[in-house]
Amino acid sequence: MSATRPAAVTVRRTRKKVDAAFYLMLLPALLLFTLLIVGPALAGMFFSVTNYVGYGEYSFIGVSNYLVLFTDPRILRSYGFTIGFSVVTVLLVNAIALFLAVLLNSRIKFKTALRGVFFIPMVVSGIVIAYVFNYVFSTTIPAVFGGSSILANADWAWVAVVVVTAWQAVPSALIIYLAGLLAIPEEVYEASSLDGASPWRQFTAITLPLMAGYVVINTVLGFKNFLNAYDIIVGLTDGGPGTSTSSVAMTIFTGFTSGDYAYQMANAVVFFVITVLISIAQLRIINRRGVSL
Repeated sequence: MSATRPAAVTVRRTRKKVDAAFYLMLLPALLLFTLLIVGPALAGMFFSVTNYVGYGEYSFIGVSNYLVLFTDPRILRSYGFTIGFSVVTVLLVNAIALFLAVLLNSRIKFKTALRGVFFIPMVVSGIVIAYVFNYVFSTTIPAVFGGSSILANADWAWVAVVVVTAWQAVPSALIIYLAGLLAIPEEVYEASSLDGASPWRQFTAITLPLMAGYVVINTVLGFKNFLNAYDIIVGLTDGGPGTSTSSVAMTIFTGFTSGDYAYQMANAVVFFVITVLISIAQLRIINRRGVSL
């Protein structure tokens, strides 16, 4: 007696048809993105291989602008300042934000009011903050403690830029850390307290490991933002003294109005490639840790 073979089951997959109205709604955003982002980017790449000064005629010069970039001390200095400033500011912002988050998440009085106070810098314009601190560093602090302004010292002006940038950036990192702390079950801390764990031991053995994903998120977002630093530097030091605090973004924008249009376009293309490579490296780190942005 031969065994009966099971009848083949055919699964028919139907593809849901997308209503044309969705494409019509997407079209305006796509056109704006193309006109305001893609178009200017492609035009910039085109002009980066010319000697265009922003107006008039131009001619093609190949990769000459790119070759000069890698030997230009002013450009190299701006990259060194931007990367160093970004690393220091990321470390400072995360350290302060995590400390404040733990403090505001503990059992202290006026916790809600303090949270509101710490979030004020986030809603104030960066250029306004920079001008206020410019007055503080240039007038108030020298008048109280004596000496000259730190903004006039080429070796220490970067410290003022880091402090002001961190002052504005801490609230956004603080929000993410508070969300992470609220996600940790209170029972974990209660159990560790019964085992005799000190507050410091709870922080190093419980809080930090469980907050690692949030630290990665704040590091990635902060580094991306600080690489594009512009408004606070303009209002605080204007890139000075000399060019000691001139960021890459500031160097590019300044060059557009000083006859270096094509040269700074080449600089912008290189900066874009570097930013993309850094972003890819950060995404690989995020994927290894299983963190979702």
